[in-house]
Amino acid sequence: MTEPETLRSLLEKVAHGNVTPDVALDKLKNLAYEPVGEFAKIDHYRQLRTGFPEVIWGPGKTPAQIAQIMEVMRSRNPVVMATRIEPEVYTTLEAKIQGLRYFDLARICAITPPTIEPQYSGNIGILSAGTADLPVAEEAAVTAELSGFRVERLWDVGVAGIHRLLNNRHVIDSASVLIVVAGMEGALPSVVAGLADCPVIAVPTSIGYGASFGGLAPLLTMLNSCAAGVGVVNIDNGFGAAVLAGQILRTANKLGTRD
Repeated sequence: MTEPETLRSLLEKVAHGNVTPDVALDKLKNLAYEPVGEFAKIDHYRQLRTGFPEVIWGPGKTPAQIAQIMEVMRSRNPVVMATRIEPEVYTTLEAKIQGLRYFDLARICAITPPTIEPQYSGNIGILSAGTADLPVAEEAAVTAELSGFRVERLWDVGVAGIHRLLNNRHVIDSASVLIVVAGMEGALPSVVAGLADCPVIAVPTSIGYGASFGGLAPLLTMLNSCAAGVGVVNIDNGFGAAVLAGQILRTANKLGTRD
């Protein structure tokens, strides 16, 4: 499909009515990527296929590589995002990339329009058990907002002071999808799922004393939840939780449109 003659043949079939636009679009979803130097290949059509553009994973890349990738991506995407960007890396990138924004708690830098309006109905409620879990929770919140979803935050409502959660029951009740971020023993998602009528995405964090094994203990707690309707992502994976929540809302919107 990347050969000019093959592409021309497909377009001619559409023009003559031999192939429907929907079939042609399905073929073009897997069209091409763009090389950046000899170290990256940008998947420009990922948003067309999946609803979300490619996102840059910061660790392991040099600031020069990140800057080159972002400059190539900005010509095709209104939002370009890089995750796990430390402050000193952002300082270097800021000098290279015009209009770069930094979300320091989330460790995300992004090229964005001045404002991003929610594109989908429904909202994502994001809860954190403790203040130490905020970097992961904010990674989820910023990712969701930059992807066009409405977010409501509720921080520091862990089970050690359960009244803090119960006093904010309205956040649970109003959410279409919930992301619950917790370290230590990881009990909060089970409690929330017992109160919620929507999907709950549990995110274990690496916060805790030695026996939490860097997040393994809360991960196992969440996987063994006695509450129904809990899905679990990897340790510290706020980004993955946000994308999953977004896919749930996008699917709900799609089904609503069909109805």
